[in-house]
Amino acid sequence: MMKLLSFIIFFNSTIVSLKKLLTAPFILLIRFYQGGISPFLPSSCRYQPTCSQYTIEALQKHGLFKGGYLGIRRILSCNPWGGKGYDPVPEKVCKHKH
Repeated sequence: MMKLLSFIIFFNSTIVSLKKLLTAPFILLIRFYQGGISPFLPSSCRYQPTCSQYTIEALQKHGLFKGGYLGIRRILSCNPWGGKGYDPVPEKVCKHKH
C-alpha cells in the first residue's frame, strides 16, 4: 500500500513538472510581450484580467492544450463586437465521482 501511495505521489509530481516544462516557453513569450511590447502600445484589452494575463493563468491551470485553446479563444473575442468586463479562467472540472 505504501509503495502504491509513493508511486502515485511520484507520478502526480512528474505530470505537474511535465506540464510546467511544456507551458514555460509560452509563458516566457507572454511575459516578454507584457514587459517589452505591451507598454508601448495603447491599452485596448476589453477584459479583466487582460488577455495576456488570462492566457498565462489558463496555461498554468489547464496545461498547454486546453489552456492554449482558452487563451486563443479569449484573444479572438477581444474586439469591439466581442465581450468585455470581468472574465476569469474557468476552474478545472473534476471528471470522477467522489
